[in-house]
Amino acid sequence: MRPTVAAIDCGTNSTRLLIARGDDGHVETLERQATITRLGAGVDATGALDPAAVARTLEVLGRYRAVMEDHGVDRVRISATSAARDAANREELFGAATEVMGIRPELLSGDEEARLSFVGATAELDPAHGPFLVVDIGGGSTEFAVGPGGGAPEGATSVDIGCVRLTEQYLHRDPPAPEELAAAISVAEAYLDDVVREVPASREASLLVGLAGTVTTVAAVELGLARYDRDRIHHFRLTRAAAEDVFRTLATEARADRIHNPGLEEARADVIVGGCCVLVAVLRYFELAECLVSEADILDGMAAGLLFS
Repeated sequence: MRPTVAAIDCGTNSTRLLIARGDDGHVETLERQATITRLGAGVDATGALDPAAVARTLEVLGRYRAVMEDHGVDRVRISATSAARDAANREELFGAATEVMGIRPELLSGDEEARLSFVGATAELDPAHGPFLVVDIGGGSTEFAVGPGGGAPEGATSVDIGCVRLTEQYLHRDPPAPEELAAAISVAEAYLDDVVREVPASREASLLVGLAGTVTTVAAVELGLARYDRDRIHHFRLTRAAAEDVFRTLATEARADRIHNPGLEEARADVIVGGCCVLVAVLRYFELAECLVSEADILDGMAAGLLFS
């Protein structure tokens, strides 16, 4: 019988679940869920996880455990990333999550997060179209990994910019003032200098592969999706011009107006502009004409490890 596995990522902005089974190198997705829990709310300022954010995350984990039991999951891997890395009280989450899930979350380094995301995002891609620069724009950090695909990346790094972090640090008005947007993009570009120093091959990538909620949301808004459609978003080619256009639209609207854009989840409306600042900074900095949007990400990399290692 083919094993059934579950991968859960407790991120800064969202808590996500993938249930899959597979053999002979093929992975079949059985369930994929994402819930915005904003675990990292306020962490950048306080250095600690907010009790309400921990409670939201634990409630979602409890629901995910019920889904896992329905599917008869054999093996589980739970990761925590940027918010937990930055929080002095992460054990409050880890201890309670262990009780809820029956398994302890593992704290991933930024490098580990980038490598798992690369494996998941490039598994379906033809190496002939590489090398790939995989960029995972999260809530508190953004991961970069580069390589030909079909395995581990040649280089990977993580920097402390993300949709929640930039919003909390720089985007205080509604809508953000031009000088706030300029500051957020400038900070993102400065971090990209660090990326190139750490991973010089990032300059030589043939194709940018963009992961996570900011990228998929920008794609959904560009497509005008009234309802989420994974099949239309996965491997959609988002041009730089289109990304810039969506950015201008969202950044110049107040939240009350922004939420009416088809494709934008209301719970993401307050941080999407911060995420867009990272996305457009990457496209401009690396002078890339487009981004291949991928719904396959760190969860797929974690699931592959459970199934095939």
